[in-house]
Amino acid sequence: MTPLMSDITVNGETITAALIASEAQNHPAPRSKPGMPWMAAARALAFRALLLQKARSMGLVPEPRQVAEGQYETDEEALIRQVLDVALDPAEPSQQDLRAAYEAAPDRWRAPTLYEAAHILFPVRPGDGAALATASTAAGAVLAELQRDPRGFERLAREHSACSSRDNGGRLGQLISGDTVPEFETVLDELAEGSITPEPVLTRYGLHIIRLDARAEGAILPFEAVAPRIREMLEKAAWAKAGREFMAELAREAEVTGITLVAA
Repeated sequence: MTPLMSDITVNGETITAALIASEAQNHPAPRSKPGMPWMAAARALAFRALLLQKARSMGLVPEPRQVAEGQYETDEEALIRQVLDVALDPAEPSQQDLRAAYEAAPDRWRAPTLYEAAHILFPVRPGDGAALATASTAAGAVLAELQRDPRGFERLAREHSACSSRDNGGRLGQLISGDTVPEFETVLDELAEGSITPEPVLTRYGLHIIRLDARAEGAILPFEAVAPRIREMLEKAAWAKAGREFMAELAREAEVTGITLVAA
């Protein structure tokens, strides 16, 4: 067993290599970094151990809460939540903080953008290389025909699209930000009005030939309208920062072998 795949200890508590290997299945595994899932799993289990040790030292008794219909926290999940509830007390953002966040990036607080668009869909299931090749050929042929005569879009949508919008010549009606998948919406933001994508666009549903008919960018909303959203954003950021600082403090005070939890 290599040093990377060995037991670790947290204040004398052993976390076995087998347990880390099991947890590693829940973490992404980039091909270029095969050891990343192991390290992520080891860190996650080490910090979990630190939190549970802290709960025991505080004398906390688990009080599981319902997280969904008929589903409750485990005792360990409850203890971790209770530790964080007691330990973390980030400052509430002031009205001045809210105003500063608003004025720093006013474009972030716009009403949804409105789009009118049409598309021709060639369906492909994710990971189906053969279907993607077939769809690419079909989409390429239709796109070449559109480049010769863009006025044929509605006819070609009725003949080739796998979307129910084909009955309406591919027209999707009025869309707002968030109505479509991100890849599709990115194209709607980039296309000039009245233009058609120069290449088919791949999403989880397949290949699309997209035409943007109109786009109306939402106006910047007044501060009063978005202040609750800004407060929620700042509260979450403050909670996350406090959580990172608390975990770093626990790690600095701990005796840990087999893994480094905080930078020297």
